[in-house]
Amino acid sequence: MSKKVFVSGCYDMLHSGHVAFFEEAAQHGDLYVGIGSDKTINELKARKTVNTDAERLYMVKALKVVKDAWINSGNGLLDFLDEFQSLKPDIFFVNADGHTAAKESLCKEMGIEYVVSKRVPHGDLPARSTTALRKECLIPYRIDLAGGWLDQPYVSKYASGSVITICIEPDYEFNDRSGMSTSSRRKAIELWQTDIPEGDREKLAKTLFCFENPPGTKYVSGSQDSLGITMPGLNKFFYDGGYWPGDIQSVRVAGLLDWIEQRIWMIPLYPRRDDYDVLANTTIDEKSAKKLSEAAENCWKALQQQDAIEVGKYMTESYEAQIAMFPNMVSSDILEQIEQYKKKVLGWKMSGAGGGGYLIFFSEEPLENAIQIRIRR
Repeated sequence: MSKKVFVSGCYDMLHSGHVAFFEEAAQHGDLYVGIGSDKTINELKARKTVNTDAERLYMVKALKVVKDAWINSGNGLLDFLDEFQSLKPDIFFVNADGHTAAKESLCKEMGIEYVVSKRVPHGDLPARSTTALRKECLIPYRIDLAGGWLDQPYVSKYASGSVITICIEPDYEFNDRSGMSTSSRRKAIELWQTDIPEGDREKLAKTLFCFENPPGTKYVSGSQDSLGITMPGLNKFFYDGGYWPGDIQSVRVAGLLDWIEQRIWMIPLYPRRDDYDVLANTTIDEKSAKKLSEAAENCWKALQQQDAIEVGKYMTESYEAQIAMFPNMVSSDILEQIEQYKKKVLGWKMSGAGGGGYLIFFSEEPLENAIQIRIRR
């Protein structure tokens, strides 16, 4: 008797990458596909689908490798739960960027095999993603490697210091509310539609910053977000008690950027909850702010020297200084996942303000079930 294999996803703008994924999954048995509803995709990605769920269901069911398909009835990252429990598959097959600890734990609880694909395109066809086919998604994301929170005056007033960021190509459609400057990116799409325009990058970042934070804004988004997605390469923004950095250093040396790309590994978590409040229970003081500042400065020096051990060390020290001030950045399940990787990597941190999003690891060895990024040149 053939095994039942389950996959779940959006499958909007059906392309060869989807078909290759289905074909790979179907090698393990009869393939069943759970499709995210229009409502779920909008909640997770903060965008509408190009094709409605009815259209997506029709196309997926028409594929010869698909035994059956349906629209998942739930919501969130586990929107397929009811159908999954009813189907009781033998195998849950996921892409690396679709892997989460929650999915893996669910399989362990139910005694189901969990298999992660390597995203290999079919034959001579190029690697494809829905993100790459959507024009508006040419606008990049950003990752802060160290010093995050120093772009907020209520932190840098205790100790001036730098935030170090890298500008990330949108090869993946990172989940909304994931600490990748997704809110600033949405505003950038409103302003520029398809990509960051030509021109002075700092002026463009100021335009985006002002657009995102009009007069009367209660919570001002840090300027590292707007700067981080408009300025290519590796960047260092120095803050001294103000909303805008007093000094900006940018590096676009291909060798260094290649070196960083090869050592950044990301593990998906989940989007932040709507009621997430990172500013609750904070302890912001000179001691922690100074540690954060020193860690960022040391991380910057280590990056220039391409010293992987030191980069990992100071990424971790930056993370530790952050959570000392903002303990809500992490939860017990996030800490458990970090614990699983500690001995395998050189350093780690949360994406953005934490509370979900992605774990970011620095490692010279490949990490299982992790995704990698490209830095915009």
